[in-house]
Amino acid sequence: MRNEEKLDDYLVNFSPSDVGRIVAARNRARVLHQGQLRASGEDAVMHPERVSAILAGMGMDADAIITALLHHAFEGGKSSKAEIAGEFGERAAELVDELHKIAALKAKNKTLQAAETIRKMLFAMARDVRVIIVKLADKLDNMRTIKWLPELDRKRIATECIDVFAPLADRLGISWLKDELEDLSLKEINREAFDQIKALVSEKKAEREEFLQRVSADLESGASEEGIKLAVSARAKHFYSIYLKMRKRSKSSDELYDLSGIRVLCDTPTDCYAVLGIAHRLWKPLDGRFKDYIAMPKPNGYQSLHTTVLAYEGRFLEIQIRTADMHKVAEFGVASHWLYKKGSSNEIVRTQDLSLINKLKDWSAMLESGAEFLEDIKRELLKDSIIVFTPAGDAIELTAGACAIDFAYAIHSDVGSHCLAAKADGSIISLSSELKNAQVVEIVTGANAHPNVNWLQAAKTSKAKSRIRQWLVTEGHVLAIDNNVVAKKHEGDQRKTHAAEEKITVASLDFHAVHEESVLDSTKAGLSIAGGEGLLVRFAACCKPSVGDRIVGYVSRGRGIIVHQEKCTNLASISEFVQRRVDVSWEISPDLRRRYEVHARRTHDLFSEIDNAVKKHGGQLLEGKLEEVARSTGPGGLAGSFTLSYATAASARIVERNLRHIPSIIKVRRVD
Repeated sequence: MRNEEKLDDYLVNFSPSDVGRIVAARNRARVLHQGQLRASGEDAVMHPERVSAILAGMGMDADAIITALLHHAFEGGKSSKAEIAGEFGERAAELVDELHKIAALKAKNKTLQAAETIRKMLFAMARDVRVIIVKLADKLDNMRTIKWLPELDRKRIATECIDVFAPLADRLGISWLKDELEDLSLKEINREAFDQIKALVSEKKAEREEFLQRVSADLESGASEEGIKLAVSARAKHFYSIYLKMRKRSKSSDELYDLSGIRVLCDTPTDCYAVLGIAHRLWKPLDGRFKDYIAMPKPNGYQSLHTTVLAYEGRFLEIQIRTADMHKVAEFGVASHWLYKKGSSNEIVRTQDLSLINKLKDWSAMLESGAEFLEDIKRELLKDSIIVFTPAGDAIELTAGACAIDFAYAIHSDVGSHCLAAKADGSIISLSSELKNAQVVEIVTGANAHPNVNWLQAAKTSKAKSRIRQWLVTEGHVLAIDNNVVAKKHEGDQRKTHAAEEKITVASLDFHAVHEESVLDSTKAGLSIAGGEGLLVRFAACCKPSVGDRIVGYVSRGRGIIVHQEKCTNLASISEFVQRRVDVSWEISPDLRRRYEVHARRTHDLFSEIDNAVKKHGGQLLEGKLEEVARSTGPGGLAGSFTLSYATAASARIVERNLRHIPSIIKVRRVD
């Protein structure tokens, strides 16, 4: 999509009545933005006009174009929804209103605001996918003109694009938009790498073109001999994909040779497979580098054959083979449903056919607002997925890394809640085993099989985690579960020690999570909550209270008791906090305690290893936090801290020596 394209270039694709609506919307936008300037100094109306041109170039309908032109119409009360509906139609007014609500969200905490913005955007998308397509075009124009903003804002916006908007474009199949968002974001996040790759691509352009002309001619000649018509074009990799390849292979830019490939368009799927055979006769295919997305399309509808061969002078050549219709979907994804409809607004995409939309509808019933929502989105919706099959041949899409428990809940909640065992390709596997793409998975259920806390440690999908939490709380196994913290009653002690006090202990749930909140040993620490009898307990994600922090609780309607750090800035904005406040305090054993900082290799069970090392000598792991540390090359490690409790100083000395011999630990240091 070219920057210089104008909306007028595309009006010929619309009916006369829709052209009239679009032109009227543009005139209204010019009046609304009169006298307003952007950070660059240009007239503010240029932004919505460029966004509308992007959408028109994608073949979007008149309602989407009008929405782009008027997406700031409700700001400052300059226009009302009724006015827009009366002049441009109810659907356009609804879309403008959805985008206005998203843009109007404000929160004191930037992370919370970002999470809530994306949450509302995605659920609006579940009602009409055009909301997100307009938002993506809006984001693209903002990224194209981002140089006028302060550096910190540029990096924040670019990071958000890489984390959320580019993956969303990918999930919707709009590949050109994803590629451009990624390249523009890389330019802001790592300008040195961007410039290095740009120079490399420019330097090798002539050499690359000569190579691609040669392989294209040979492939066309081979296809002609078999009576197959095809069109071959060069396919240059975008900068961000080269950057990821450099990081993955730990290579510098001058060590990369497969910077481009060819794309082959055929008349029929049968011809695609025939051309694949011709390519493999001409050049040696590389093992493990063939993907058949025609027989097994990606969840976003993408279809193509991918192969990598060893061509002339030992150079790698990546080849994509598809039909023209497949290419239209590959470039424009869900937006391709509007292409070639002459701008008609009458035929709307069936959002229920999109797996992403179906996931969002499932989520709407289980996810609450909050910063953790953003992490769920990044981990589950926007990262790689796998397709596994039921024995009946039904395809189930899961997050990469999902296990049999996730698969069981994806089939049905009852199947998940009574999951007893699993088989993959006929072999028995652990319920927590990571599933692989294209496996056939069978779930064995049992009437007496039920979820347990360990299932939460293994489950990766929000649906599975939500259903497991719900069962554990409903059946009375725990009082509450909040992220990586479990609150439950002392086992074997159901007596009330005081009419107005209920003791709750907090036990470790998921030591290997990299965004750990509070992790306490069930025999060594707990909470004393005055007046909290019978209520659920949650730990606030905004301030992440942990052992030793001064804390306070309040009764949240419908959610039980929420525990915050006493100094949390969000407390001031809680309605009726003084009236609903409850006294909360940590209960810690009086044993000798010491705190440590740790740097470790990536592992799924570091805290388990530490716990095992200290238990042998009467020690206890009280709490700990870990976070992932990124490295410039290779996988990142873990860094964090933890607190141990000892019976004697002698046992502490022994344990401290043992800690240094744990294989995963690179460095451990006592801090108090």
